[in-house]
Amino acid sequence: MDQHTVDLSRLIAIIAEEVLAASRRPVTTCACHSVNDECCPTRLRGVIEAGAVRLGLHAAGGAPDGVSALIDHTLLKPDATRQELEKLCREAAEFHFATVCVNPAWVAFCASQLRGSPVGVCTVVGFPLGATTSDVKNYETRRVIFDGAREVDMVINVGALKSGDVRTVERDIEAVAQPCREAGVLSKVIIEAALLTDDEKVTACTLAKAAGADYVKTSTGFGPGGATVADVALMRRVVGAEMGVKAAGGVRDLDGLMAMVAAGATRVGASAGVKIIQQSRGGESAALPTAPPPLRTSY
Repeated sequence: MDQHTVDLSRLIAIIAEEVLAASRRPVTTCACHSVNDECCPTRLRGVIEAGAVRLGLHAAGGAPDGVSALIDHTLLKPDATRQELEKLCREAAEFHFATVCVNPAWVAFCASQLRGSPVGVCTVVGFPLGATTSDVKNYETRRVIFDGAREVDMVINVGALKSGDVRTVERDIEAVAQPCREAGVLSKVIIEAALLTDDEKVTACTLAKAAGADYVKTSTGFGPGGATVADVALMRRVVGAEMGVKAAGGVRDLDGLMAMVAAGATRVGASAGVKIIQQSRGGESAALPTAPPPLRTSY
């Protein structure tokens, strides 16, 4: 048996095991969203009414708690101007977001704008369709790291996944995850959940884990749908505590962010980051719920 056949058999076995395990897990239903597991910040209402003003989000590696540290302040529209990117970076530094998330052409510019700030630069690879070849994604990754990116969000080959070509998908993810590991940069795998069945979501998350990525991410924000509580909860169950889960696409306010965190998200991509922080400071919503952390949030 050649190595390709051995590798493919290993991947199929891992995926089958994950799908079977997911089907055997006991299901509890959240009354408000009708998804598996409790998802809502309202389950903390008793603690809040007793006087709590914030529940800390623990993360390994000493990452700060609070809402701002969860947010990738995002501007990925194709017509974004230099002035808009400057504003994005100013806001990120002011509100202490985790990163700014921008298109590759703006990485070097944003890195220069944020030099001396704890805010990192996140960028995208194979974006937004995931339909470029693995060698191109590998070059994109190495180039954006050279330009100053500290986190890379790549889009999987969705067509290969839906064709059942799991080996191609794993190699595609490895093409990005490996240079990220070598450079001490976080890698996130966008599965574009709105295009997938639940079984395909399980497969995509399992492949990302097998390829050594740091996070799985729900959506590009350019697909037919964005992040949902149900998808975040499913992704968290598949990857366990070893990986991060990023919710992106359609998170527009503090309540939405809190619901994603309660479902298992440890990072949220949002263009409405300033609004969310203003809501958190203005007391418009409840305290931040605790979510399962990844084991590694930075290098």
